[in-house]
Amino acid sequence: MSTTPRRVGAVITLAAVGLLATAGIASAHVTVHPESYAKGAADGVLTFRVPNEEDTASTTEVQVFLPTDHPVLGVLVSPRDGWTAKVTTTRLKTPVKTDDGSITDAVSEITWTGGKITAGQYEDFDVAFGQLPDDTDQLTFKTLQTYSDGKTVRWIEEAARGDEEPENPAPALKLTAKGADAGTAATASASAKSTESTASGSDSTARGLGVAGLAVGVLGLAAAVFAVVRGRTPGSRAN
Repeated sequence: MSTTPRRVGAVITLAAVGLLATAGIASAHVTVHPESYAKGAADGVLTFRVPNEEDTASTTEVQVFLPTDHPVLGVLVSPRDGWTAKVTTTRLKTPVKTDDGSITDAVSEITWTGGKITAGQYEDFDVAFGQLPDDTDQLTFKTLQTYSDGKTVRWIEEAARGDEEPENPAPALKLTAKGADAGTAATASASAKSTESTASGSDSTARGLGVAGLAVGVLGLAAAVFAVVRGRTPGSRAN
């Protein structure tokens, strides 16, 4: 009987550890929002969300690389308190023809420095654009996240169609069927942001309820085992 409580305690401890591990599993990679835009959309905003996934270091630099084979035109960076943005442009191999003439240069990299994202926090970096390309189904924004301890996480992996998400996925923006006009695309973008916010809240609530349910289950298991052990004591049998 002396070993039974210890075994019960070990089982409960393992269950609790599993519960905490499950609660800690969440999407912690760099993402772009909204997740989709219409092809050729004009006058919109892309938000790069950068969470800090290190417990002992802060994020001190974020580098986002914009594709130049399908360039994003008219890029403007929104100021972010505490951060300084450096914008790098590149001459395009193939100029992009627009109503205002041919575009020969486009932004290829944006680097934010000077700020800090501490453990358990995230930062949103907003980038406005004049026009998205209309000749591709997806834009990939490879990103480097550097920490105060010198570690750099390379969010550069692309998932092949039908494959599982890679360990360090690059932020990806899906481009859907071309909208009727720029106004329609902008409206769709605003709607997508609203939907994303609602979905994010629902997802967080669902995860919270799931963790709470697991916690109740663990406590119930502990109570049941305790009752069984108590029932096996000599005093209980005598009664």
